[in-house]
Amino acid sequence: MGQIMGSYGARNVGLYMDDTPTFDPHAGFDYERKPREMKANEADLVSAKIPPKYRDYCAHHLLEYQSCRYKNMPLIYKCAHEKHHYLTCEKDDYVIRMKEFERERRLRLREKRITGVAY
Repeated sequence: MGQIMGSYGARNVGLYMDDTPTFDPHAGFDYERKPREMKANEADLVSAKIPPKYRDYCAHHLLEYQSCRYKNMPLIYKCAHEKHHYLTCEKDDYVIRMKEFERERRLRLREKRITGVAY
């Protein structure tokens, strides 16, 4: 059993952090949604010694930031641009994950309301 995330409404439908989406990701959209994919490859992340918990969709920005820090070591302030890109990407990734979580919660509530299925 995974960790509960979200509001009390999420607990009512049995939604946990590590749950995979149960609904079609294209349902309700008029266009084809592109699947998210990582731009950095695993070999680069391993060679840069990026810990596994940071190997997400923003890892390519983290690689750029780390290489900038390595090149400008005593003058790390010169890497503010790269750091900003990385932190902005992390924030955007968080927003996308929260929107997907909320979509899953609402679709489960809708299914429960329509069919009477309990989770």
